[in-house]
Amino acid sequence: MNPQELTSLLRDVAAGNISCETAQAALAGSENKDLTLDTWRQERTNVGEVVYGQGKTLEQIRASLAELGRHHPVLATKLSAAHGQKLKTLFPNGCLWEEARLFCLGADLLAADPKAPDSEVLIVTAGSSDLPVAREALGTARFLGLGAHLVTDVGVAGLHRLDPHLPSLRQARVIIAVAGMEGALPSVLGGLLKAPIIAVPTSTGYGANFAGLTPLLAMLNSCAPGVGVVNIDNGFGAAVLAKKILARQE
Repeated sequence: MNPQELTSLLRDVAAGNISCETAQAALAGSENKDLTLDTWRQERTNVGEVVYGQGKTLEQIRASLAELGRHHPVLATKLSAAHGQKLKTLFPNGCLWEEARLFCLGADLLAADPKAPDSEVLIVTAGSSDLPVAREALGTARFLGLGAHLVTDVGVAGLHRLDPHLPSLRQARVIIAVAGMEGALPSVLGGLLKAPIIAVPTSTGYGANFAGLTPLLAMLNSCAPGVGVVNIDNGFGAAVLAKKILARQE
């Protein structure tokens, strides 16, 4: 039984429309339903269950989206191009963002941010190779109802390109910094800005990058205070953390 169904049931009991025995029977029957999907997560955490697509079959993803979509807007992440296209066929009203490997029901991931560039969350990338992860963070932020904007290609190899964006960066309430290679960008931003920095290491880089391990360790060892780090290529996790930081601020 989802939260809306339970609320309706309790209201019917309170109004005298049904008996306590009838409500008890309805609750007992709900215990036999499939408990694989967590339809209560939105109520507990303010972020509904999201479908991680990598490694799942198309049918597994479809079934999860269909069921979760009955309860709240739902997002699928890390989708293959083939699965994304097939989901768009199965759910014509859904929104597919291929470059971000995202598909969702109940939100528009591609809508222009009306607050840009004065956004709650600014997502900053070191290089163009980091864009898939940055777009995952941007799409997730939009899915979660945040005003988000993307600033690209301002890594330390061309640090002068950061300067025109500093006014917007100084107004943002949370910064998500996405970088591969040696992962220096979050430390630079941490030394310039008041907002908390969520650092996202990516698997972009040559051999000694170790598929993202080098920037992960660099970000964890940042000398700039106020930098927190999520896992490698985890743009989704960074956006969810930004959502929770902003919720606490409010």
